[in-house]
Amino acid sequence: MLPAQRILIGILALLVPTLAFAADSTAHSIDLTTHPVGYAALAIFVLAYVLVMAEEFLHLRKSKPVIIAAGVIWCLIAYVYAQQGYPELAGESVRHTLLEYAELMLFLLVAMTYINALEERRVFDALRGWLISKGFGFRALFWMTGTLAFLISPVADNLTTALLMCAVVMAVGGDNKRFVTLSCINIVVAANAGGAFSPFGDITTLMVWQKGVLDFFDFFKLFIPSVVNFLVPAILMSFAVPNLKPETKSADRHMKRGAKRIMLLFLLTIATAVSFHNFLHLPPAIGMLTGLGFLQFFGFFLRMTHHNWRQRNEDRATLVGDMTPFDVFNKVARAEWDTLLFFYGVVLCVGGLGQLGYLAMASELMYEQWGPTLANVAVGVLSAIIDNIPVMFAVLTMNPDMNETQWLLVTLTAGVGGSLLSIGSAAGVALMGQARGQYTFFAHLEWTPAIALGFLASIAVHMWLNG
Repeated sequence: MLPAQRILIGILALLVPTLAFAADSTAHSIDLTTHPVGYAALAIFVLAYVLVMAEEFLHLRKSKPVIIAAGVIWCLIAYVYAQQGYPELAGESVRHTLLEYAELMLFLLVAMTYINALEERRVFDALRGWLISKGFGFRALFWMTGTLAFLISPVADNLTTALLMCAVVMAVGGDNKRFVTLSCINIVVAANAGGAFSPFGDITTLMVWQKGVLDFFDFFKLFIPSVVNFLVPAILMSFAVPNLKPETKSADRHMKRGAKRIMLLFLLTIATAVSFHNFLHLPPAIGMLTGLGFLQFFGFFLRMTHHNWRQRNEDRATLVGDMTPFDVFNKVARAEWDTLLFFYGVVLCVGGLGQLGYLAMASELMYEQWGPTLANVAVGVLSAIIDNIPVMFAVLTMNPDMNETQWLLVTLTAGVGGSLLSIGSAAGVALMGQARGQYTFFAHLEWTPAIALGFLASIAVHMWLNG
């Protein structure tokens, strides 16, 4: 095999997530890395991702190509395995991959539902009115939303934080596309950086912590490198933010009934998810779904008491437009389903590539031939191409022999490397759906050099402090 081919296969193989096969299935796994089906699967995946990146020009929803690619890839795998006498193996493998997706999808669905509920209760309109009434300009708002994203994401998670701050930016920014675009980029970078130094700030740090390779307090050694990763591109982008102030004509907004209680339920839901994982060792999605039950019961209460409340507060109900009862299932329906289905396609695609056998090849190539430092930096770059979750899955499955400094390095690069491109992290993908037409792949790509400078600076600071 030519060196260029080995490098290409190594890079693509790192995109493969962990697949926890049963012992008998592992014994009968088939190496298809040099089989025509393996090459065909790689080509299909690359083609699908090219279509994803061209969404801005083609106006083709990003979920469509990856969903089709996932189905085709697994059909090819199932056909070859059936020909080799293992017809059940492909089905067993895809079920493990579906379980990984189900946890991610349910977590995201609950977070999106709460965001939609807060938006419908006019929480973000009220926050917009407060910010405008304080006279903050776009540049001050740019720094405020970015700093809040950095500080909130270690406590919650980077995806939920990004969705929340993006909603505020879109409410405040209005029709100023330049401000919304730059603020969304800043939020993605800040949320990913903030989540990198907390055990439960990002799904990748949760996996590293759960694996046991780093202790709880070890993650906080990444605080200063994470700050550097956020500040370097933020300073450069701040000069391009319009030096204007938002219009004040709609600054006076009122929240609908139950808005503050829904905010408290959201915080309780996040606390439930974190507690379920930390103390009971349950998937965070279980805690999030329990929190969705909180919202459903509160929605029932609002609906049952709506008529009496409106009669007692007719003037206020007219003022805030609270003329229809709260329906939680409307908020579920308004979730960004294109984003959720996109994640399905990605997880299934890379799961198929893992089944083809590229993971072992990548481990030998990167960690034995390249060395851990170069390999871990490459992990960060690859996190920009695909979501950092499957990339970190791959590293943890390889389980290379590394010291604490190197494990911290790969945790940092996998967390912040996804900021290099909009499709590299859950936060970026979700914001492309939430701020459709304003925050796009190519709008983010324009500032990739500045983000890359912060990426390299954070690595240098980490090696200086912790190396």
